[in-house]
Amino acid sequence: MLEMLLNPKKAERRPWELFFVGFFYASASLLLVNWLFSGNPIFSKHMSILVITFTVMLSLPFVFYTIRIEEERDVFEQSKLSLLKGHGRAVSTFLWLFLGFLISFSLFYILFPSAVGSNFQTQIEQYCSINMPFRFKECISNALVTNALSVGGGRILDILVNNLYVMLFCIIFSLVFGAGAIFILAWNATVIATAIGIFAHSSVINMPSAIMRYMIHGLPEIAAYFTAALAGGIISIGLIRYNVRDSKFWSTMADSLNLILISIAILIIAAVIEIFITPRFF
Repeated sequence: MLEMLLNPKKAERRPWELFFVGFFYASASLLLVNWLFSGNPIFSKHMSILVITFTVMLSLPFVFYTIRIEEERDVFEQSKLSLLKGHGRAVSTFLWLFLGFLISFSLFYILFPSAVGSNFQTQIEQYCSINMPFRFKECISNALVTNALSVGGGRILDILVNNLYVMLFCIIFSLVFGAGAIFILAWNATVIATAIGIFAHSSVINMPSAIMRYMIHGLPEIAAYFTAALAGGIISIGLIRYNVRDSKFWSTMADSLNLILISIAILIIAAVIEIFITPRFF
């Protein structure tokens, strides 16, 4: 079983190993989906979603057990400082997992341009709907978008509202499905990989600058989403394990609320970086 390959407790001590695990999960998903469904007249139309589904299925056991460990940390660690430090280690492991997803998807997008249409069709549509809504069909047909960014209060508010919307879904998915937020995060990995591929003009040489272009503000955003997902997962397990009259229940809720507030603060900083700092370099 793939979930037996890595212990979440070990991963927190050596979080960088998750990069290779994420890279393997994403690459295995791409290979399996193309092998199993590329010749199927029905499923071949939905391969961009199937890639995410397979990535989620492979990652779900690890994410679930990591969230369980974090909930137990709420019970046994009384110091808030040690508690936040412990949660920070968990977010770090998730970030390395996400980066593994991102690099695998980006390399596939750039190295196999003929397979982009089937494996990233939905992601291209999502990217074009955000960046070129008034020239949607043209954007999809060319798989190119403008690099110019609008600067101003309205634009930053739009970005912040969209990011808060994603964060809310991370909380809800984790609350309802435990580790369900991994679906949204895997989806974001494929969308950002699509953006990287487009910005790099499908050239490996341009890939490092394209990754930098989106990771300057992207990493804080993803960290905020993982923190929110962690909060939702902790709430979910807390609701199952404790009675509302139990002091441990309210301690768990308070810690989760702190994580959500931290996520909101990070998203505000990330939006400012995206509007006022990233365009100065790219």
